[in-house]
Amino acid sequence: MEDQRKEFGRHGEDRATAFFISHGFQVVDRNWSCRYGEIDLICEKDGVIHFIEVKTRRSRQYGNPEESITEGKLGRLRRAVESYVYVTQLDWSRVCIDALAILAEPGKTPEYHYIEDIFGG
Repeated sequence: MEDQRKEFGRHGEDRATAFFISHGFQVVDRNWSCRYGEIDLICEKDGVIHFIEVKTRRSRQYGNPEESITEGKLGRLRRAVESYVYVTQLDWSRVCIDALAILAEPGKTPEYHYIEDIFGG
């Protein structure tokens, strides 16, 4: 069961990668991890580095995919981004933390909900 979940998540990240490439982003890295957690996708567009949390679900039975991004997850994501920025010496003015929710219901075209600047700051 765990392997199926990881495989489904990997397919979601593959879909997310294709989504961002089709929207003019360049993929910088995938699944970057540090002691604070993992950043699913790191992309660049117009000089801005986007750190993207990807959430994929097969149905809305437990709500929309973006609803599973908890405050705890956001805190770990922010710390992971801070670590990446520190390690790479990025300029904070070029950083954006986003989310991409994908609803991939069997037999249907996937639905994408891109949330740019999830912290609204």
